[in-house]
Amino acid sequence: MVGASELNEETKKLITRFELASKSISELHALRRDALNAFAAAARGTQERRDALGSLNNSNTTHKRP
Repeated sequence: MVGASELNEETKKLITRFELASKSISELHALRRDALNAFAAAARGTQERRDALGSLNNSNTTHKRP
């Protein structure tokens, strides 16, 4: 599993569907949790908040994969 420090680094940037495709379900859940926390902590209108929202959207799409 991905270490906590790596997860924190990944939530600082947009996580692409391509990056998410190789993750296990438990890694996807952890990344989604961290992206949600990053979204909640970021100030409105910042790039960090937009990236976290994009990561959440990508994780939702990836999570629904067959």
